[in-house]
Parts: sequence; structure tokens; C-alpha cells
Amino acid sequence: MSQKVLLNAKEVNIILHRLACQLIERHHDFSNTVLIGLQPRGIYLANRLAKILKEDYKVSKIHLGQLDITFYRDDFRRGDKTLEANKTNINFLVEDKKVVFIDDVLYTGRSIRAALTAIQSFGRPKEIELLTLIDRRFSRHLPIQPDYKGRQVDVINDEKVKVNWMENDQEDTVYLIEK
Repeated sequence: MSQKVLLNAKEVNIILHRLACQLIERHHDFSNTVLIGLQPRGIYLANRLAKILKEDYKVSKIHLGQLDITFYRDDFRRGDKTLEANKTNINFLVEDKKVVFIDDVLYTGRSIRAALTAIQSFGRPKEIELLTLIDRRFSRHLPIQPDYKGRQVDVINDEKVKVNWMENDQEDTVYLIEK
């Protein structure tokens, strides 16, 4: 098993600032927008973007939530591996709001499909967008595309993209892992 660095810490930081600027261009003051990090790994990206928006770009009010999609997945009862639930933390209304789903890697699109179903429990959003750090092209099972993407990567199916975050893995690095 070998691994190659796709993005180093400096490149991740540049991409995060670019994504934050793209969000500002489309959502201005975020008064009608909510950011939802998808559990488990999308929350690191969502938290980091919210911090950049507040501290570097002085966006004063950001609604940030976490959505667990475990029980909405179509593979919940399939396979040998038992899926563990995470925590949902959405303490605001999504009714008639613009929702931005945030996840680290867009692969098959099945997690996003589950998120689309799960968010309905919190109201009917006006609009839903998708932001991902890595878009794995050529791997989609569903017709789902990101509105904002950090980097598009052409990966064959037996390769894996792993995103490490400082908060969890002690480094900001994206790896391509060959099995």
C-alpha cells in the first residue's frame, strides 16, 4: 500500500480561503444561509470554513450545524461492518433557508442522497448546495455534482482519497492511497 500527497497544508489553506470567498460571493452576509457539516468528516471542513469566514472575512453571524446521515444511508444494513451513529446538532430552522452541505470527499454521491433525505426532518430548505474539498470524478453512482469544490481528482476505484485534518489527525494533508 503506497500513498501520495495530493494537497499539503499550504495548498489546503489556500483552497479553504478560495472556498470561503466563493461562499461570500454567493451568500453575502449569510443572513438566509446555513452551513451543515456532514458527519463524520465533513464537520472538520465546515468548522474550518466557519472560522475563516468569521475571523478573516468578518462575517458576523453564521449558522453552523452537524448532520448525521447514518440511518438514512442505503447501505445501513448491508455488509459486515456495523455503522456507528454520530451526533446531529442543528439548533436553528432550515425552513426557507439556503442550506450548504459540506463534506470532505464526494465519491459515489450516496452520502449526499442520504443528507438530502435527512435534512427534511428539520424543515423544507429553499435551496440546497454542496461544497466538497475533493471531488472524485468518474466514481459517481448518482447524478450529484458539487456547487463548490476545492480540487477535482481523477481516481480509479481501487484507490482511496484520505483527508487528514489538524484537529483530528495532527496534519492538514490530502493523500491518494493505492491499495
